[in-house]
Amino acid sequence: MRKLINVFFVAAGLLFTANVANAQQKIGHLNSEEIFSVMPEAKTASTALETLAKAKQAEITKMQTEYQTKYEGAVAKQKTLSEANKDVVTKELQALGEELQNMQKRIDDARTKAQQDVATKQSELYVPINQKFETAVKAVAKEKGLAYVFDIASQQGANNLLYSEGGDDITAAVKSKLGISAAAVAPKK
Repeated sequence: MRKLINVFFVAAGLLFTANVANAQQKIGHLNSEEIFSVMPEAKTASTALETLAKAKQAEITKMQTEYQTKYEGAVAKQKTLSEANKDVVTKELQALGEELQNMQKRIDDARTKAQQDVATKQSELYVPINQKFETAVKAVAKEKGLAYVFDIASQQGANNLLYSEGGDDITAAVKSKLGISAAAVAPKK
C-alpha cells in the first residue's frame, strides 16, 4: 500500500512539473491576411497573376467566339439542305461537325493549360514570398520568446485558433521585420 501511495505522489509530482513547464511557454498570434495584403511583393505577384489570367481568358474567349461563328455557319448551312444538294451539304456538315469537335477539344485543352500556367506562375511567385514571411515570423517569435504562433486569418478555413484571450499579437512586429510600415493599411475588399 505504501508503495502505491509513493508511486501516486511521484506521478502527481511529474504531472505537476510538466504542467508548470507547459504553462511557461508563450503563445503568439498573427493575421497573415493582413500582412500579405500590405506586402509589396504579394501585391506585385497578385497583379502579375491577374494579368496572366486575363490574357489566358482573352485567348479562350477568342477561341470560343471563333467556335460560335463556325457553329452558326453550320446551322445556316443545314438550313440550305434540300434534296438537290443533300449529298454535298451533308458532307460539308460532317466536315464542319468534325472541325467543331476539334475546336471544342482545343478550347478545353486551352482551359486546362491556362489553369496549369496560372498555378505554376502562382507557385513560382509565392514561394519566395512565403519563405520571406516564414523567416520573419520565426525571427519575431525567437525575439519575443514565443513557443507557438497561431495564424488567426480567416483564409485558413479550419482556423488554428478558435479563441484567444491575451497572447501576443505579433502581426505588427512581423510587418516591421518585413520592412512594412505600421501605418500600411490593408486594402478593403
